[in-house]
Amino acid sequence: MQPDVRRVDAPACQVGESPVWHAGEGAWYWTDIPARTVWRLDAASGRVASWAMPEMVACMAPRAAGGLVAGMESGIFRLVLQAGGEVVAERLAAPPAAELTAGMRFNDGRCDRQGRFWSGTMFMDMAAARADGRLYRYDEQGLSQPLVDGLLTQNGLAWSPDGRTMYLSDSHPQRQLVWAFDYDIDDGVPSNRRLFVDMNHYPGRPDGATVDADGCYWLAANDAGLLLRFTPDGRLERRIALPMAKPSMPCFGGAGLDTLLVTSINPAHPDQPDAAAGATVILLAGVQGLPETPFAF
Repeated sequence: MQPDVRRVDAPACQVGESPVWHAGEGAWYWTDIPARTVWRLDAASGRVASWAMPEMVACMAPRAAGGLVAGMESGIFRLVLQAGGEVVAERLAAPPAAELTAGMRFNDGRCDRQGRFWSGTMFMDMAAARADGRLYRYDEQGLSQPLVDGLLTQNGLAWSPDGRTMYLSDSHPQRQLVWAFDYDIDDGVPSNRRLFVDMNHYPGRPDGATVDADGCYWLAANDAGLLLRFTPDGRLERRIALPMAKPSMPCFGGAGLDTLLVTSINPAHPDQPDAAAGATVILLAGVQGLPETPFAF
């Protein structure tokens, strides 16, 4: 059954991305990447707040010590968002200059089940189709060497409930693939990369994703206006229609972890009007999500 989809009372984003549920605050955060803005929705009151950032924020996760950890243009940052719109932004780590060249930034990211922060890079001009993207891990040892490379548009990071399977996608039109990896929960190292879903056989491109308590992978099908739920064996089990054509990422939250918040992109094509382009929406998923592990290091 198609669930009721309700729009969040917040301005449309240019590129809404990386929604994350902060259980300690009872709030969702998300980012509008080119607008250099972070948004917050208090679940109890419905109050929406925003902060202007010093550079583009592409992905975020809560920190156990307070604030957020984020993948931005020039590296991995600690963010403290204060009342009145004040922001403390401290860069914690960055790849070598040869790996984060002009025109690149971090993209999709989140913490694994052990609290390590993962994020990948991309060349922002997707038309150039430069496979310069790399996937990194950040923990008490600092920023890792690239653990996956050759990515066009890194996306879709998520982990199975037991943390032993890692998912990663490449959402570029020339790829449109989702992979699964075996994941060493002790060392934080992925291996045995294999195809999980070939999105060339389904509507839309694979954008951001999350995993529910049943181990199913929820994927935002960008350009198709859909959420797709795949079982752990890669079978399409459910599709949910959304009011916007370019959903970008779903996130479970709410007191029962049974509500999905979904961000979206406004492609700014006046000849293709989309009244919900860039909107952020919420819906009851019919299943329960998993708590996000805060960055622990």
